[in-house]
Amino acid sequence: MPLGLHDKPTETVDWGDEVDYSGIEWFKDPPPRQPPPPATENYVPQPGVIEQNEMLDFALKSAPNVLYQRFKQYGQLGVLAWCSEFGELIDTLKTLGFEGNMFVSTREQALKTCEEILKLPMKLEMQIIVMYLSSQVARLRRFLDAGGEWHDYPEPQFPLPPNSS
Repeated sequence: MPLGLHDKPTETVDWGDEVDYSGIEWFKDPPPRQPPPPATENYVPQPGVIEQNEMLDFALKSAPNVLYQRFKQYGQLGVLAWCSEFGELIDTLKTLGFEGNMFVSTREQALKTCEEILKLPMKLEMQIIVMYLSSQVARLRRFLDAGGEWHDYPEPQFPLPPNSS
């Protein structure tokens, strides 16, 4: 006969009374301290890593100007297209960071670029583009500084529903 969900093949084992731990002194003798690890040599990046960080630094410094130029040439749709390209740059930065090859200067430039992008004097009417641009910037910021708080994002200006009164 198969056992059901609550059926037990044997009786429950009772091991007796609770163990009395009252005389035991917990954590009286701490474990011995480990000596600090020996000093390691300074990190010397591979030549390809240096070049990649330099190229990303240049791309990050150029990003606000390229975005503004696209806005001037193509309007809001230029911003939309640029956001897609910026997403590729973010993916490259994330890969570099996950590999442990992102320089501190590259990280700082990326955070500065985010600030500069949001300060550009662009009048964006299409709220989906405002939200897409903001989400790309937020995505990069979350990766670079997960605990940071920023309050410089543009506020969406959705149309208000007509009064029903």
